[in-house]
Amino acid sequence: MNDRIQQILNQITELEDDLRIALNEQQSSMFFQIKGKRVEFEQSIKETHKRLKTNFFRWLVTYRPQNLLTGPIIYSMIIPLLITDFFVTFFQLTCFPIYGIKKVRRSDYIVYDRQQLNYLNFIEKFHCTYCAYGNGMIAYVSEVIARTEQYFCPIKHARKILGTHSRYARFLEYGDAENYEEKLEEYRQALGKEKS
Repeated sequence: MNDRIQQILNQITELEDDLRIALNEQQSSMFFQIKGKRVEFEQSIKETHKRLKTNFFRWLVTYRPQNLLTGPIIYSMIIPLLITDFFVTFFQLTCFPIYGIKKVRRSDYIVYDRQQLNYLNFIEKFHCTYCAYGNGMIAYVSEVIARTEQYFCPIKHARKILGTHSRYARFLEYGDAENYEEKLEEYRQALGKEKS
């Protein structure tokens, strides 16, 4: 990878970190504060949330019927999600220590905090729990597989692909065979030094 591309990637990483910090500061200063695992809203916000909450029976009558009809199909996806979660977690717990790769923390990806939003009724909170699990689990799996790819084959594809993980941009160029084994070992060593 040439120096200019490496410099741009480093700048992107720094800007993403700065943006994440700024967004977190803005959120917490505007509406809530995070205390441990608990989210605490200002009293005026709590009152507004309670006032805006849709009664379950009103919600049921005004809810889109197609959403109710497709609910069983949507929620049946929990089975493959749970199976995938189990096997990927088992994979990283057994193999990552052998490879010297830091484990991915599920709790960094699967976050349940929408239940603390008092403007949601219990069905909406249930939906949010499902979505938080599904999307968080897919992101968790993506990071486990990304670390695995970095260990075994950190090489970009010849063709453009959509939806690459955060590590992909730093991978070796397709066809760049010079010092491949040494570069591969550098990628592997980096996996053991990073944060969980």
